[in-house]
Amino acid sequence: MTKKQVALNAVEALKNEYPDAVCSLVAGNPFELLIATRLSAQCTDARVNLVTPALFEKYRTLEDYAQADADDIAEIIHSCGFFRQKSKDIVGMAQKILSDFDGKVPDNIEDLTTLPGVGRKTANLICGDVYGKPAVVADTHLIRISNRLGLVATKDPYKVELELKKLLPPEESNDFCHRAVLHGRAICDARKPKCDICPMTQFCKKKI
Repeated sequence: MTKKQVALNAVEALKNEYPDAVCSLVAGNPFELLIATRLSAQCTDARVNLVTPALFEKYRTLEDYAQADADDIAEIIHSCGFFRQKSKDIVGMAQKILSDFDGKVPDNIEDLTTLPGVGRKTANLICGDVYGKPAVVADTHLIRISNRLGLVATKDPYKVELELKKLLPPEESNDFCHRAVLHGRAICDARKPKCDICPMTQFCKKKI
């Protein structure tokens, strides 16, 4: 079985297992999703979703964030970790979007990665979830599962992204990444994967 065939099988298996491929971060608009994704670095999505309601309630517009006191934001997001840097990035993102992108969150990886604190993982998420473009969000779950399936042989996020873009149907790539996160949490655990109930056991390199 070729890598392409394994990828297609994985797409179908996860689609059947997790028909609702949604991002677990809760946000009301593109900039809020950008903030939530930035906060999720070294932090669980569940924790981010506990913190963001107060932040989104206090700051409503890009202008609000651009003019905000980073220390005030840091106090609100404190429990997300690395709060000082994250708060500075949030203010900086808002300022740059207003000054360089006419107040609109960019729709491409090149522009998105010029924003403070935004790497390719975050940029891909925005491109896929907000703008409906083919995207590969190379988070830890996707990297682990892709290696176990034999689709990639690297833990480098950028290399995983590039390899999967070659293997996954473009229209399926974004949803596949969301489903991989759900599967990584539910079944394909880093330490104790539940291979006996995994729908991909038959073609997973870890089990063959």
